[in-house]
Amino acid sequence: MLDHVGFQCGDLAASAAFYDAALAPLGVTRQMDLQVAIGYGSERADFWISALTEGDGFRESHIAFAAADRASVDAFFAAAVAHGAEVLHEPRVHDEYHEHYYGAFVRDPDGNNLEAVCHRPE
Repeated sequence: MLDHVGFQCGDLAASAAFYDAALAPLGVTRQMDLQVAIGYGSERADFWISALTEGDGFRESHIAFAAADRASVDAFFAAAVAHGAEVLHEPRVHDEYHEHYYGAFVRDPDGNNLEAVCHRPE
């Protein structure tokens, strides 16, 4: 449904280091680095971060990254927390969504709500 998503970051270098680590377990890497914006993806850049240049105040965004399996969700969570993420929800089944919804939620360095989710059974 979405072509790409972008966040503005208060500290682009800190956010890039966080996303480099947190997204690697999901098979997501830097696809483009334009110095003022960095694009991540598995085949093309469809998630972007850039330096904060406009807007009044902070508005939390939520983005859920697809994970191939539950181990990848766990690895995303571990990498994110190791890089300073605030824990919102540790990895677990969220059966309020559906019986196989396995997800973990953290806050990135700018306070955005990030999730890694796998919809497959164990």
